[in-house]
Amino acid sequence: MKAKLTALLLVLAMALGCLTGCDYVSANGDSLPMTASATTTTPVTTTAQNVTAPKYVFLFIGDGMSYPQIQSTADYLGALEDEDYFMAQPSLDDNQGAILDGPSYLNFMNFDVAGSAVTYDSNSFAPDSASTATSIATGYKTYSGSINVDETGSIAYETISEKLHEQKGYSVGVISSVNLNHATPAAFYAHQASRSSYYEIGLELIESGFEYFAGGGLLSPKGDGTQTDLYNLAERAGYDVVTTQAEAEAVTAADGKVILIDEHLADSDAMAYELDRTDDMWALADYVEKGIEVLSEDPDGFFMMCEGGKIDWACHANDAASTIHDTIALADAVQVAIDFAAEHPDETLILVTGDHETGGMTIGFAGTDYDTYLTLLENQTISFAKFDSDFVSAYKEKKTPFEYVLWDIEQLFGLKTEGEEGDKLVLTDYEVELLRAAYEKSINGTQTSEYDQEELVLYGTYEPLSVTITHIINNKSGISFTSYSHTGLPVAVLAQGVNAEQFGGYYDNTEIYDKLAAMLGVQ
Repeated sequence: MKAKLTALLLVLAMALGCLTGCDYVSANGDSLPMTASATTTTPVTTTAQNVTAPKYVFLFIGDGMSYPQIQSTADYLGALEDEDYFMAQPSLDDNQGAILDGPSYLNFMNFDVAGSAVTYDSNSFAPDSASTATSIATGYKTYSGSINVDETGSIAYETISEKLHEQKGYSVGVISSVNLNHATPAAFYAHQASRSSYYEIGLELIESGFEYFAGGGLLSPKGDGTQTDLYNLAERAGYDVVTTQAEAEAVTAADGKVILIDEHLADSDAMAYELDRTDDMWALADYVEKGIEVLSEDPDGFFMMCEGGKIDWACHANDAASTIHDTIALADAVQVAIDFAAEHPDETLILVTGDHETGGMTIGFAGTDYDTYLTLLENQTISFAKFDSDFVSAYKEKKTPFEYVLWDIEQLFGLKTEGEEGDKLVLTDYEVELLRAAYEKSINGTQTSEYDQEELVLYGTYEPLSVTITHIINNKSGISFTSYSHTGLPVAVLAQGVNAEQFGGYYDNTEIYDKLAAMLGVQ
């Protein structure tokens, strides 16, 4: 009887392993990988009955954006607007103190339909952008690092944007605040075994013939240095390559295919972090607005994918303030689509989702117990990346004394060594020593610990001084991170407009493609 029960449990465990995408354990205890047919052979097709295809489809992807990034942004904005928030926080032991009004909901948090998507890929529960964007764009799972190909790298998958372009005549736009041949935007036009094949991805961008590309610059535009510049190739292929804001403002649908490269490129030739953007610089929302102007002349309709890519980059660096501001920038871009949909209510579908979560961000920190002080983040006025380039590089060159560095930290982040009693921006002795150790590591290369593992936990691969500053202000505000990498959290799928109801529920990220393909009638 016991043997039969054991066998039954083993069969159930194996079945569950197949359903969840995990490896399962054989009778002799060996780990057996799932077969390709169980993971990626054919995407599930959702049957759409009596469904009208939307003429205009917006897909917004917050790279690295899951529930923590959305909720922390809403809570931060709510805290800034809530006068009671600045009063004493209520205690668990009594009913004294302020009563908070709650978060200030982002526009897409108020969409009619809310769903959740699981993000695992063929080899990890903490997947990367290439594989997760592949799932959204094609309905297939693949390995981390691969773009629209199977696990062998030999079979290419056609994307929803390519199918709409070829089969339905839709115009297509791809927008990103990071590089246009980075993983997420590439997943809507490219097919490469490695996301790092930037030159080859750039060639596929040109070959796609999509009408509108906008945002960050191309990585490796000259390949190995001897290859023809991608921008020149794009012009030969009929693209109008625009690199100034004044030229971008003048672009119209009559100009044909266009590639708009942001004039104010920052780190790694991406757009600037929203926290560093000045009023005279275009935001992500401006590129969406221009995209609508270029694409909406097409009588067949359009598909637009817009990525808020720097949410991910900020979370990798554990910079909560930059994360929040770039999430706001994505919401501003979504608002442009909402305004457009108000004029085309029976023809427009808007989806907002993430590809995965980054950083293990959470609202709550051991040092603040049950309290949060999110308004402290308002004191940070510069991203970690700009602080690195504009300040830390100068400290290294000039060997700037630690006391002078502390003055800059107070001006740029609000953290200070002295202040009135109860001022939560005042650094503790422990925090000052953390900063001093990070300063020595950044400026003089001094080893912080005899253990490499401890230094990895403290700084990841980032500038020790910068990441220590953001860790301290994050924690003082009640925000913390668990990782410098991606995590396995599900992501939100928020929908408004035509067929929005199909995106409710809890499902695999491949179903985003399945639902779109079914309603849009592509094969």
